[in-house]
Amino acid sequence: MKIDLAPNEKLLREGAANLQRGLETVGGRLVLTDSRLVFSSHAFNVRTGTTDIPLSAVQSVRPCWTRFLGLFPLMPNSLAVATESGDHRFVLSGRSAWADAIGSAVSRLRA
Repeated sequence: MKIDLAPNEKLLREGAANLQRGLETVGGRLVLTDSRLVFSSHAFNVRTGTTDIPLSAVQSVRPCWTRFLGLFPLMPNSLAVATESGDHRFVLSGRSAWADAIGSAVSRLRA
């Protein structure tokens, strides 16, 4: 699962992650570049595909809980990335480091 970078786009961070899509938690890979956050699912998920979030659309990043069936709080190991279109919830390891990296990339983009 390779993410194509645009010319001059710089990779800042990448790692395994799950994206909570309603009742389903989709496994895949999360990539942070200097211009966007990209989640690409593994091929063996029920719903596959890529979620591309421009950093210019990010309104906030905050720690949150992983939800069982999308409703019941289960574990405090997720990260919510808020955009105008809603929250994107990622279950990942090292959520504080991810939050800092995303926040810094957004700040640099807006500077």
